Amino acid sequence: QVQLVESGGGLVQPGGSLRLSCAASGSNFSRYTMGWYRQVPGKQRELVATITSIGITNYANSMKGRFTISRDNAKNTVYLQMNSLKPEDTAVYYCNAKYARAYWGQGTQVTVSS
Repeated sequence: QVQLVESGGGLVQPGGSLRLSCAASGSNFSRYTMGWYRQVPGKQRELVATITSIGITNYANSMKGRFTISRDNAKNTVYLQMNSLKPEDTAVYYCNAKYARAYWGQGTQVTVSS
């Protein structure tokens, strides 16, 4: 069983930056593919970025060059550095862990507005 707790969301102005963190409980964190997804009301949850157990990353096209996913296996934590934020990045951001099955965090709200 894995529990995921996201933090770091909040209100930021367009062009600003935020760093999200996701702390995972349980063992074998280094084996998990970790990911960030986001969702706005009325729309499907969409991929933001993933990082495999060996550090291979994948990004949705609209996030490439602006967002960076990373992980610290010693701290059981995955991060999402978000730069050059736009109003359309406003969403609830969810952490995901996948190995034999998928686990989700409770989400953290990111609002980009002036």
